[in-house]
Amino acid sequence: MKWNLRLVAAQRDIWKASELQRMLADAGLTISAGKMSGLWSGQPVTIRLDDLDVICDVLNCTPADLLIPEPDKAAARRPEADAADASTAPSCASTSTTAATRTSTTSS
Repeated sequence: MKWNLRLVAAQRDIWKASELQRMLADAGLTISAGKMSGLWSGQPVTIRLDDLDVICDVLNCTPADLLIPEPDKAAARRPEADAADASTAPSCASTSTTAATRTSTTSS
């Protein structure tokens, strides 16, 4: 997942971490300068769901706006055995084609 806080904030004309920190505090979420720096400029290792709710409320966005999926990175983390199993497993289309072929040969 890619953390997209700065872009979402910029789209709402919030250009400084301190400005967002103030807005979050006004909404009841007090964040230390160190944690705010991590949220603003980095990729947070963890984030509380309650905090995410407040951030989304302040920015008028959804978690999907802040968290961007990166499927290539997820695939790269899979063990080799899982990747090999996935590549040899029949797809839904080939399974249904095989079933349809069996049905047509048995009904003839």
